[in-house]
Amino acid sequence: MSKFTNDAKALLEHVGGKENIKAVTHCVTRMRFVLNDTSKADITAIEALPSVKGSFTQAGQFQVIIGNEVADFYNEFSAVSGVEGVSKDAVKEEAKSNQNPLQKLASNLAEIFAPLIPAIIVGGLILGFRNILEGVKMFTDAGAFDLVKGTKTITDLSVFWKGVNHFLWLPGEAIFHFLPVGITWSVTRKMGTTQILGIVLGLTLVSPQLMNAYGVAGAAEIPFWDFGFAKVNMIGYQAQVIPAMLAGFALVYLERFFKKIIPSVVQMIFVPFFALLISIILAHTVLGPIGWTIGGWISSVVYAGLTSALNWLFAAVFGFLYAPLVITGLHHMTNAIDLELINTFKSTLLWPMIALSNIAQGSAVVGMIINNRRDERLKEVAVPSAISCYLGVTEPAMFGVNLKYGYPFVAGMIGSSLAGLFSVLTNTGALSIGVGGIPGILSFPLQKWPTFAVAMVIAIVVPIVITVIYGKRKANAK
Repeated sequence: MSKFTNDAKALLEHVGGKENIKAVTHCVTRMRFVLNDTSKADITAIEALPSVKGSFTQAGQFQVIIGNEVADFYNEFSAVSGVEGVSKDAVKEEAKSNQNPLQKLASNLAEIFAPLIPAIIVGGLILGFRNILEGVKMFTDAGAFDLVKGTKTITDLSVFWKGVNHFLWLPGEAIFHFLPVGITWSVTRKMGTTQILGIVLGLTLVSPQLMNAYGVAGAAEIPFWDFGFAKVNMIGYQAQVIPAMLAGFALVYLERFFKKIIPSVVQMIFVPFFALLISIILAHTVLGPIGWTIGGWISSVVYAGLTSALNWLFAAVFGFLYAPLVITGLHHMTNAIDLELINTFKSTLLWPMIALSNIAQGSAVVGMIINNRRDERLKEVAVPSAISCYLGVTEPAMFGVNLKYGYPFVAGMIGSSLAGLFSVLTNTGALSIGVGGIPGILSFPLQKWPTFAVAMVIAIVVPIVITVIYGKRKANAK
């Protein structure tokens, strides 16, 4: 008998039995259930089990925190329950039946952008490093280091570093200028259609035959295709997010449409031909221009909010409410906004507040650890959760600790609000989306490191102090 046998049997009973489980899988630390009726789950009994560190519901999934031994627990649960596990993607699809339309939209956006995030993070680090090499004048004409009176950059003085800087633009350009290729591929991947067609469609949006999107504003003349009865501008969509998404979805639905009306014996020939060709035409005549305009509107409205006279209010409110946004899953929608801000204004003031919110929630957990140093059960969940927050993943901390006790979650929200307020008021913009925690400082230009460091200190200190003081008062009041 496994050491998890009794707990696995009890968990099966407390989630409402085998008949209440629609789907189950596991991730690195958690069991993930889609239940037919979530009200049948006995949360109190589940969290009282020795193997369970906490539980929460998000994006239609009931998740039970087990820890690093979750794979062994999952195997034992499958054995005692007779329930066959499914893939995480299958669980996500089942979970959507428990979501409202807005949550489904956010989930779909998350599944489109999630595969792109590692590349975008790498690109952000490269941009930050290149900014240090070519953008920060830290040496005098004589070669002496001087950040105040410097007139020369590293690339001005070193042939080697100039070569490194030039070489690093190879992956940097691939990640950002050719981002539409990744987006159209990810849309087809998520929607279950032909992925190579998505890649080809994306390539037609950034082809060297087209005028680069960055050169359109100052161009004296824009090339065009002349069809006699109509002319179509030959404009590329480098780094554009919304045009690529619209084109990708057009391809998906066109492919599905032609599969329904074209006989199966010739589908291999005609479905890709018609779906791809029509989606390319739509992308360059209708969807691309519309998407470009929508993206410009969104980025302009958000940028106006972050730079207006009321930017302090925008920052304080967003910083305070971002963590609750994570609970709903709607926070994934900020990825597209950040990318539009970076594309339009070369930096984003929004993403730093997200990173600071993650840090603040982790710091609230640290406050709980300080107040409960002798509680080994709490520390089993809290210590890895705090580390996870500082590296950009907040769900284990929020659901496993902060929301469970209430006041640490609010303390994190207050710290996030104050840190975000400071970040925006000091115009601390990131060059790219990065690691959403302390390592995120690498996504900023060197001259913004001091202000982001101060913002991180606020996000660390304020939640710890509030959590410790309030926790001690609460304990003394008992």
